[in-house]
Amino acid sequence: MSMSDRVCVGAIAGAFGVRGEVRLKSFCTVAEDIASYGPLVSEDGARRFTVTLTRPVTGGLGARLSGIDTKEQADALKGATLWADRAALPSLPDDEYYHADLIGLAVADTGGAPLGQVRAIHDHGAGDIIEVAGPRGVLLIPFTRAAVPTVDLAARRIVADPPESDE
Repeated sequence: MSMSDRVCVGAIAGAFGVRGEVRLKSFCTVAEDIASYGPLVSEDGARRFTVTLTRPVTGGLGARLSGIDTKEQADALKGATLWADRAALPSLPDDEYYHADLIGLAVADTGGAPLGQVRAIHDHGAGDIIEVAGPRGVLLIPFTRAAVPTVDLAARRIVADPPESDE
């Protein structure tokens, strides 16, 4: 299965307790949904885990992963990302996108001039910001309809009208 067939839905923040429980950081809109997408796989696809949520914990969710029974095994997974099969995820409304679908898309301004490629999506609480790396350096563009009027996943491109900078 290729990376495009999977979406990153969470990461392991570390061990929790002494019996192999982990602190899980969910990237899902509803954090608890992470346990409903079937077995999750490591980024390299080498390991599969069934996730059972145990309790809310500071900074995430307490969870048990199949095959992880000791604190040492849980500690060894710290920082690992967890990926779900795209087919297991719900489809999104027309104006919503999985971050994984936007990374790497070409970005042009409203006149067609290339601005670069989407390198990352950031969410600092006030709405998503797309990070575009291109010939003029790194641009941070608010992911709003005004600043990003067109997202064309089929053509793998975004049209952006970035706010004027005060340079």
